[in-house]
Amino acid sequence: MARVSLVSLGCPKNLVDSEGALGEIARAGHEITANQSEADVIVVNTCGFIEDARAESVEAILRAVEHKKSGRCKGVVVIGCLSQRYSDSLTDELPGVDVVLGVGHAGKVAGAVEDALAGRKGVDDSAPPSEWLEHSDRIVSTQPWTAYIQICDGCNNRCSYCAIPDIRGPFRSRPEELVVDEARRLADAGVRELILVGQDITQYGADWDASNSLPGLIEKLNTIEDLRWIRLLYCYPTKITPELIEAVASSDKVVKYLDIPLQHGDDEILRAMNRRGTVGEYLDLIDRIRSRCSDIALRSSFIVGFPGETETRFDNLLRFVEKIKFDRVGVFQYSREDGTPASGFKKRVGRKAASSRYDRLMSLQQGISVDKHRSFIGRNLEVLVEGECEDGMYGRSYRDAPEIDGVVYLPGIRCESGRFVDVTITGATEYDLVGSTALSED
Repeated sequence: MARVSLVSLGCPKNLVDSEGALGEIARAGHEITANQSEADVIVVNTCGFIEDARAESVEAILRAVEHKKSGRCKGVVVIGCLSQRYSDSLTDELPGVDVVLGVGHAGKVAGAVEDALAGRKGVDDSAPPSEWLEHSDRIVSTQPWTAYIQICDGCNNRCSYCAIPDIRGPFRSRPEELVVDEARRLADAGVRELILVGQDITQYGADWDASNSLPGLIEKLNTIEDLRWIRLLYCYPTKITPELIEAVASSDKVVKYLDIPLQHGDDEILRAMNRRGTVGEYLDLIDRIRSRCSDIALRSSFIVGFPGETETRFDNLLRFVEKIKFDRVGVFQYSREDGTPASGFKKRVGRKAASSRYDRLMSLQQGISVDKHRSFIGRNLEVLVEGECEDGMYGRSYRDAPEIDGVVYLPGIRCESGRFVDVTITGATEYDLVGSTALSED
């Protein structure tokens, strides 16, 4: 038996993979520790999506390797997106790494840990999987009342800037019975908020020639009695069907929140990005969603500084965001990714211009967010309490996905975390709300 510490980087989808790896490691008889200085083997699950994520992954690997020099650590295992993308050069550039596995690591992690412990080196340079790989066990590492559940992996969209299809492989849906069974087990274990994730969850079931499979899955998950909230992340805009809109609107457990990465607000840039749909179609989609779910919270993400983005095309993006008035917006500066079509595009935007555009778009959205938040003052929201802060508690409403959105502060309150409370909103900032509740201190 060894002590193993796992570092998980990147998105919630990567976190689910990490939790599967933890389950595999524990099932093999090893002890899990959060303290790297106490670990015999350190596993780093990397992100390789954009430049900043790769830098963070390399830093985490170097910290793990340092424990081999100064602590009890005997081996370092690197798994995930970065190692899938750069398996041929990772051990050359980072010689302290012992074993490298890519994204198809289900069933292989425990063996990699044992190889590293024994001083055996290895690189698995297998292609990304083309079929669904299921972890037999999983140790959920989020708060006990919230869990992510992965319903698909890979991507076929082939956006011109994105390396994910090459890293994660082709799109593949997780069998519905596995999703529903795990959801029931999570609910039985105390999970009250279930968050559906995948590179493109709106395509769920398309690889089985099953139309509108995501609405069907939602219908089944909505019958799980102990679940309170079901949240959908990463919805491709042109695949949001009328049936999906109706499922979100009519399912009592599905929170009225959609994450729809649109990436830009100019038709020429969207075409260059190889994104489906036009600005006009996006505006029509948002109108249809809001007409059916008037209080829905909409999150989107945008890329600034894409090759060919002139000031005029950026202004079109600003007008688009101003017109729609999203509840949440994430902004990224274009990252040139080797091997993608966009990496060879001309008319690149300089870093200074991209940074300026990032600031301008974020500033615009902050003003929109303040107005949105102030409109909630005096209204009642259900809040999932998550922890203590300096003068009370904090939690999240249906409008807030964990880690990426804001919170609702509840000054002067002390109660059990994981509890749902009714809150009257009394204050607002750019990112957070403040509320009060009649709940007495526990």
